Amino acid sequence: MTVCILGAGAFGTALAIALSETNDIRLWGRNAEEMAKVEATRNNSKLPGPVLGASIKITSDSQTAIQGADFILSAVPLQSTHTTLKSLVGYFEGQPLIGCSKGVDLTTGQGGYSILKTSYPGGPIGLLTGPSFAADIARGLPTALTLASEDRQAVGNWQAQLSNDTLRLYVSHDPIGAELGAALKNVIAIACGATIGAGLGESARAALITRGQAEIMRYATQRGARPETLAGLSGFGDLCLTCTSDKSRNYRYGHALGQGKAFDPAITIEGKATALALVPIMQRLNIDMPITKAVADLCSGTVTVSQALAALMARPLRRES
Repeated sequence: MTVCILGAGAFGTALAIALSETNDIRLWGRNAEEMAKVEATRNNSKLPGPVLGASIKITSDSQTAIQGADFILSAVPLQSTHTTLKSLVGYFEGQPLIGCSKGVDLTTGQGGYSILKTSYPGGPIGLLTGPSFAADIARGLPTALTLASEDRQAVGNWQAQLSNDTLRLYVSHDPIGAELGAALKNVIAIACGATIGAGLGESARAALITRGQAEIMRYATQRGARPETLAGLSGFGDLCLTCTSDKSRNYRYGHALGQGKAFDPAITIEGKATALALVPIMQRLNIDMPITKAVADLCSGTVTVSQALAALMARPLRRES
């Protein structure tokens, strides 16, 4: 089987390595110079260390990457997904398109699955998401992910074709729940990182994870998600991982905010864009999401960590829900 992976960042590269044991892989990146360097060294600076084996074809040629592939996996950063797919969809030949990006688009307010529906109308689409770090996947460490699609018959076939000894895929028929759980957990991870970075303690982080899950449930179910999805791998599982590990870019970004330190602007922080994208939506829908609002304010520089915490602690007392 031939799998085309769009996006040669850390996660796309990790998927290429993990799937290359039993498949021919085409790893596509837009920057021809960068891809030529990866081809020459068989190593990607976005994911230092692992060697890209001979079954992985490195290319910046869109047509070469896409045409004739059995699957297309899009690991392009969420904020670039719509534009990138618009330029590539002309090469698609009806293959399943599986999104692997997390977040909410700043322009459209759409999540990963919804963007695919808009970009590839009528095409078979799914979403691959869940608790995972690129470095772990590339090392062959066991990882369980959610493969979500509205196409109940096709997604079972995709599960069998894309699972292997280290990637265990669980099927979901709730792609909206999967995309929103994956997106919103990054916002809470920023809050948790800021809390630890500011020295506020692990008890405060536990409270944020718990109340963050309540916010995610409140928002996502109003948008049509199923509660059981948000309690699964693509919801609570991903939330726990991202909010407690230095491997999480969103957590590290929040940690830097909490310490008042600069953060590498070249690193993609989807939780920042997601928080900013959610504020007008949650206000329009009248959904109470104080942690998300605090993170948006932190990311835009309008409040400090101390001010954000004070605002959260000053909220009216209420019953837990």
